[in-house]
Amino acid sequence: MEPRGARALITGATGGLGQAIAASLATLGAEVVITGRRAEVLDELAQRLEAEAIVADLCDRSDLERVAEAARSCDILIANAGIGHDAPIEAVTTDDIDTQIDVNLRAPVILATAFAQAHLEASTPGQIVTIGSLSGLAASPESRLYNATKFGLRGYTLALRQDLADHRIGVTHVAPGFIRDAGMFHDGGIELPKGTRTKAPGDVAAGVLRAIRENPAEVFVSPLELRLGATLATVAPSLSAKVQKRLDAAGRQRAD
Repeated sequence: MEPRGARALITGATGGLGQAIAASLATLGAEVVITGRRAEVLDELAQRLEAEAIVADLCDRSDLERVAEAARSCDILIANAGIGHDAPIEAVTTDDIDTQIDVNLRAPVILATAFAQAHLEASTPGQIVTIGSLSGLAASPESRLYNATKFGLRGYTLALRQDLADHRIGVTHVAPGFIRDAGMFHDGGIELPKGTRTKAPGDVAAGVLRAIRENPAEVFVSPLELRLGATLATVAPSLSAKVQKRLDAAGRQRAD
């Protein structure tokens, strides 16, 4: 599918990755619909891109239904919104759990379902893109909920792709690694191990564009070594945990 002339909905558009994706699609001639919680950021972006804006909190059931209704009329759905930063296990609350599940997993599932049902009923083509993470392949310390929701999102996306394969509705999972200047790791001020290579928000936008145009099952936006490390974690999680622990210890020694 080509973006030009298509109507594309992007969630999480007030964050750095969402803004990069929305700007890329608008530049290519897509009719962009953007959603996010921060009205002032969303309105400024909407004016700049001549986009439609929907202020919405994906944890709010009525807000999510409004976004789902908008998704039904779109040609492209990009489920980009996501949150991380797990609280320490001794301090985590039910609200913490509900919030990450609602934003990272429940909302994409609801939106993709609404989008797919509308296109199945109308017999029209469409493209669903979910923005996951390498954390959906490799577990890491202090990221229990983030790992759980991103593992779930990847599994849902790949299964949905199979369900819709014969209906001209593409489904792609985009998995970024560490992204500089935007995203969870940047916003949280997380210090990466020395020598860790990163990608830019524009690289994620390019990955989304590839997903829309080519409909691969997955697009990885990360250096090769991170992709290989994540792949190792899927087949040897205990070894991966040991490697991460040693890297963390080495990083602490350098910091000291």
